[in-house]
Amino acid sequence: MTTPSYLIEELSLPASLAPAGPGAADSAEFLEFMDLCDELILQTWGNLDRASSAAARLEFWRDTAYSRLRLFFVRVDGRMVANSWVRCELRENLGSALLHVSVLDAFAGRGIGRALLEHAEALAAADGRTILQTFTEHPADFDVDGPNLIKPATGTGALPAGARGVRFAGKAGYRLEQVERFSALDVPPAADLDALERDALVRAADYELLHWTDSCPEEHAAQLAVLMSRMSTDAPSGALSYEPEIWDVARVRHVEDTWRRAGQSSLVVAARHRSSGELAAYTVLQTTADKPWLANQDDTLVAVGHRGHRLGILIKIRNLRLLREAYPAVRRVLTYNAAENDHMLGINIALGFKPAGYDGEWQRTAAAAGAAGN
Repeated sequence: MTTPSYLIEELSLPASLAPAGPGAADSAEFLEFMDLCDELILQTWGNLDRASSAAARLEFWRDTAYSRLRLFFVRVDGRMVANSWVRCELRENLGSALLHVSVLDAFAGRGIGRALLEHAEALAAADGRTILQTFTEHPADFDVDGPNLIKPATGTGALPAGARGVRFAGKAGYRLEQVERFSALDVPPAADLDALERDALVRAADYELLHWTDSCPEEHAAQLAVLMSRMSTDAPSGALSYEPEIWDVARVRHVEDTWRRAGQSSLVVAARHRSSGELAAYTVLQTTADKPWLANQDDTLVAVGHRGHRLGILIKIRNLRLLREAYPAVRRVLTYNAAENDHMLGINIALGFKPAGYDGEWQRTAAAAGAAGN
């Protein structure tokens, strides 16, 4: 079937959200694009918990020394109705690209998504990217043990086979490699944190807890870089193609500066081995002023040589306590875990996290590309 022709326009990021001067990118188009992003999130999730502010998106979408992002949109009768983006990493994963396509429900079935996907794939190919990755999003409104499900290559987790995104990705030649569970925790937690903490402290007697806000103390930054590099190798990724990331202090500071410019405040708790002085684990919670009721759980990692001491639950409990002290308006914490990550899921379940949805992680290689319907 021939894909209908649509004008695919590239979004130019403005220097700021203020009205543009002569020759500068217009913030009005950017803000219109933001409205489309929010509408797309609302049609899937029914709320904007997973949305970022325009200021945060403007910061996170800028090119850096580590990644390059291009964004596109399609109009119908003058209205933005669909968008896409292509992200290419510049230090690792030089053969891969992450791309995504979204279409408003009222405009689905017209070939807009297919046109945007083919355009994104062509851009990735022109950049030498032969491994293509994407994702789909699914509220927890289906029976994960019921019929008509599709399982990932890991064999753990499932998505509804009839969901539009699942059918679209499958027809385009992508394979479901992993399912991530999206979970939410009501704050204050119903779990008995005191009891959980007492139990963990018995096993963690050889460790002490450190904490900071926004910027890691200089004396710990190099060790934090080592832990952050382990996130690319130690976190379960199914059959998805990811290369080890190389982190140094400069990269840590780059991420911290980006978070700060995006309006995020970051609470970090780390565990340090008393006798060696080595950082053994860390966890990050983030808040934004535009969503005072919400916090996002970012990385949590316990280094392989330090596992078995209940450090994961201990640092998470300490950070939840710090969150309550510093941001008493927070009522909900969001997190994501690979469905096969039994250990971290077990910790989160013990703390009171409940499933809110699932993300499908899809991949194909150029060699696996074939004809796909619309």
